[in-house]
Amino acid sequence: MDNHPLPQDIRIRKQSRVLHLAYGDGTVHELPFELLRVYSPSAEVRGHGMGPGVLQTGKRQVMLLNVEIVGNYALKLTFDDGHDSGLYTWRYLWDMGSKQDSFWQDYLKRLTEKGGSRD
Repeated sequence: MDNHPLPQDIRIRKQSRVLHLAYGDGTVHELPFELLRVYSPSAEVRGHGMGPGVLQTGKRQVMLLNVEIVGNYALKLTFDDGHDSGLYTWRYLWDMGSKQDSFWQDYLKRLTEKGGSRD
């Protein structure tokens, strides 16, 4: 069983482009759609082995269209670029929210190294 808390409130905030997750202990994570998309846990993004996966570019304006709860362990997110194959476990979402700055810095560093763009 996953020891990370489950969100008590899940909202898509389209205007600010964030997935709002509120937890029972008062913790709130606001995860940008772009960050969720570029760190999708899908095989398409993560690859089929170890390593950083496939760098996602041009996702600054990506929209989250739908959130679906999968069992008792994850969310399935559907983005407007057609991507919908990643299952975001409660643990993964908690880690992303808790370490959001680190995820962003890693992404921006990889973009710079590979000559990619957010646009």
